[in-house]
Amino acid sequence: MDEIAVTTVTKATDCFLKLQGICKSFPGVRALNNVHMEIRKGEVHALVGENGAGKSTLMKILSGAYTKDDGEIFWQGQKVEITKPRDSEELGIAIIYQEFNLVPQLSIAENIWLGREPYINKSVHLIDWKEMYRKTSELLRELNLDIDPKRSVAGLGVASQQMVEIAKALSLNAKLLIMDEPTSALSSNEIDQLFSVIQNLKEKGVSVIFISHHLDEVYEICDRGTVLRDGNYIATIDPKETSKDELIQLMVGRTLDQQYPKVVAKRGVEALRVEGLNRDGVLYDINFSAYTGEVLGIAGLVGSGRTELVKAIFGADPIDSGKISIFGKEVMIDSPQIAIKIGMGLLPEDRKHDGLVLGLSVKQNITMSSLDKVKKHGLLHLKVEKMRVMDFIDKLRILTPSIEKQVQNLSGGNQQKVVLAKWLSSESQVLIFDEPTRGIDVGAKVEVYNLMNELVENGAAVIMVSSEMPEILGMSDRILVMHKGCLVDEFSREEATQELILASAMGVNINDKHNND
Repeated sequence: MDEIAVTTVTKATDCFLKLQGICKSFPGVRALNNVHMEIRKGEVHALVGENGAGKSTLMKILSGAYTKDDGEIFWQGQKVEITKPRDSEELGIAIIYQEFNLVPQLSIAENIWLGREPYINKSVHLIDWKEMYRKTSELLRELNLDIDPKRSVAGLGVASQQMVEIAKALSLNAKLLIMDEPTSALSSNEIDQLFSVIQNLKEKGVSVIFISHHLDEVYEICDRGTVLRDGNYIATIDPKETSKDELIQLMVGRTLDQQYPKVVAKRGVEALRVEGLNRDGVLYDINFSAYTGEVLGIAGLVGSGRTELVKAIFGADPIDSGKISIFGKEVMIDSPQIAIKIGMGLLPEDRKHDGLVLGLSVKQNITMSSLDKVKKHGLLHLKVEKMRVMDFIDKLRILTPSIEKQVQNLSGGNQQKVVLAKWLSSESQVLIFDEPTRGIDVGAKVEVYNLMNELVENGAAVIMVSSEMPEILGMSDRILVMHKGCLVDEFSREEATQELILASAMGVNINDKHNND
């Protein structure tokens, strides 16, 4: 690998947190090997690397969820030991995970002060509700949120729930805030709001560790960054001095000649036809076809009906009217089981909730939709099953110490690959990918794109729903655009531009089919 100039020196007077020689192993896995990281006061510091690079493990050590095997932690110049979450909290370290740690049934105020409620009389557990709501309102105002502190968390959107988590961290007087993929479920406006909050925190001297697979965000919000690869420290970078290509090279250990390695295959026969599909209040008169040998992209803004459309096609959601045909034959798909039986597969947007059984093994998850292919005389043929699973693990480069490992213990990118393996194992000919690269790193993304290329070259039809415009433009042969539950436009790969797609997705200069503009 060519030498890449990186920043590796931090003045001792600037160093707020220092991790030195951190090591951590699990049975069969060396998760961290001699990792170090330095954070300055009041900086936004990116932590980047492929899935499985060790980012989550390092942050769990810092937050007290894991205990390091070796190495040293220095906090404001003093050596400290973090062996439990309470140690981390007392230092002033707070972490906001992708999956929020909130109690939906409780109010905003109750969530923020849970276990630390102000009391009028503690001996009889008489809570000072007026004081709790006053302090909560102050915290929310600090984040520019005009929300009633008595409101239930269950009724809040993802962005507001995230702000509640930040408010909870501020109530703990956090000096270091760790954000794990904080923008993964946010709209562009919500991301702007979050970045404004982060900037305010920075100005008040709060340090932020920002974990993200979206490199554009790293360059927009972060002052410096630490790169991990395969559990090893690689470099400390300054985004102003390190190009995106150089950063990707540091992350994956190789150059990526193409971010979107599209292969144009010969378009074949009509694999899927959807005619007049309706679902009251959700989908309106949907008509389109998908062909073998092509990637059909579906674009649209959040709430446009993209996910609802593919779930309806797959039988996961009901429809009121319409026809679906597979390879020229009309079919009635009223359940995912029927869809699977006729050769369809759906890689869902929420892989943990809809795509995997987290408590089962890698092996069981891969073969659950194709048990008929690993049976002999009606019984499960364990040797055939193992060979089949090992073949997919090798082909997709799934990082797991064992095929018996519970899938919940794998990184997000490897979980995504297990879902892919499940549908490849079923030999589906119509594959629907809903946000196929959400939450996975740049290296794993290219592997998914190469797999899509291989599928269409081998005669499958791939439908790809994506919120990432470059992904839609880079990998699609045709692009359908949705707006308010309608398909409003279709573009060929050659004519599609970001401006045209965005205009259609926003309902600009289009004839809205149900007159709701």
